[in-house]
Amino acid sequence: MSDLRQVLRGLEVFADDLPEFDTTRLPADPHELFTDWLLEAIRDGVREPHAMTVSTADADGNPSARVLICKNVSAAGWQFATDKNSRKGRELAARPAAALTFYWSGVSRQVRVRGTVVPATAGDSAADFLARSPGARAEALPGRQSAPLSDPAARDEAVRVAAERIGRDPGLVAPGWTLYTLRADEVEFWQGDRERRHTRVDYRRTDTGWERGLLWP
Repeated sequence: MSDLRQVLRGLEVFADDLPEFDTTRLPADPHELFTDWLLEAIRDGVREPHAMTVSTADADGNPSARVLICKNVSAAGWQFATDKNSRKGRELAARPAAALTFYWSGVSRQVRVRGTVVPATAGDSAADFLARSPGARAEALPGRQSAPLSDPAARDEAVRVAAERIGRDPGLVAPGWTLYTLRADEVEFWQGDRERRHTRVDYRRTDTGWERGLLWP
């Protein structure tokens, strides 16, 4: 254990040449700043910049988290999709709130988002499902996400059958597939610094728009 502690302490965590975060020129809307940061991460070659940790809680308040793909970001919120009968789908039904965390290690930037979550219309959810690759649709069509699996062969057979069904009916949609939108109440932008003088900006929704301010590291 002591050896592992030393290994972890010795790992580099911040690059030498990090982007500047000019807090004197902040947009009024956090969605605009997030889009700018996301596009910068893409241009800088950050791997999977649209991957985010989605944290939810069950009816008793017990938390769980997993990594999903962000489908879109607009003034309406951040979008992701899953089967409504999955663990996160059930948790969102019981407690329609979530937190999102983006971390782009190559540029030492982090964005934290939290707020209420609402399901999209059946039409929008179906459109999201049909935009997936055939393999991804076949994997999701059985609708058994998070259910116990006793034999991987059963999974492979279910996916094979689903792929055949999709081949016969390309417009087939998993009945539980749901597109969700997180309407943010708070968004924090964090820029790392080698000397630990991290820059943090916090946006909070009010009745008249957004308030923003700096936070201590």
